[in-house]
Amino acid sequence: MPGGRLTHQDRRQIADGLAEGLTYTEIATRLNRPLSTVTREVARNGGPTGYRADQAHQATRQRARRSQPVLAERDPGAVSDLEEQFTELVVNTGLSRMTARVLSALYLTDSGSLTAAELARHLQVSPASISKAVAELEQQELIRRERDPRRRRDRYVIDADAWFRGWMASARQNALLADFARQGAETLGVASPAGTRLRDIGDFFDHVGRAMLEAAEQWRAAYAARGATGQD
Repeated sequence: MPGGRLTHQDRRQIADGLAEGLTYTEIATRLNRPLSTVTREVARNGGPTGYRADQAHQATRQRARRSQPVLAERDPGAVSDLEEQFTELVVNTGLSRMTARVLSALYLTDSGSLTAAELARHLQVSPASISKAVAELEQQELIRRERDPRRRRDRYVIDADAWFRGWMASARQNALLADFARQGAETLGVASPAGTRLRDIGDFFDHVGRAMLEAAEQWRAAYAARGATGQD
C-alpha cells in the first residue's frame, strides 16, 4: 500500500528491479510507491550494487526495535495554536480556509493519516465540508486516498513527495513564462520599450526557474544521503 511500510516482498521486488537494471523511478512505479521511498530504502541498505532484500528487511526490523519513540507530553493549547498558525500560513498560499485546516490537521497528527469521520470530528465540521476540502487537496496532489481494508473506509494520507512535486510544477511554470516573454519580445522588437520589458521578464523567470530546479535536486540528494545514514 503506497506510503505504508515496505514488506519483505516489496524489498525482493526492489532487489529484482536493481538486478534488471531498472531505474529508481521504474522500480517505484512497479511498486506503486513514492520515488523517495525507493531511493531512501536502497541508499540506507547497501546502495544499488550492495542491496539485498533479506538483509535490508532484517536491518529495518532491528532499527525499528532500537528507535521506539518516547513521546513527550504535549500542551493541548500549544498544539491548537500551532495548528491555527499552520492554517494561516497555508491560507496565504492560496488554499481556502477549510482546505487549509484539513491539510494542517493531517500534517500535525503523528500518523499523517485520518479518515473523513476523524477529520470531521477533529475540526467539528460537516462531512460535506471535509469531502470538498479533500477533493481539492487530491486534485493538487497534496494528499492521497488509501483504502483501509480492516475498517472498509478511505483514509487520507500526507504524501511525502507532494511539496517536491509542487515545487517542480512551479519551476516548469516559470520556464513557460520565460519562453512566452522572450517570444513576445521578438514579436514586439527587442529594441522597443515593450520588447525590452518582456525580454527582462523572460530573463528573470528563466533565472528563477533554473535556481528552483537546482535547489530541488540538491534537496533530493541531501534527502537520499540522510536516508543512507538512517536518519528520518
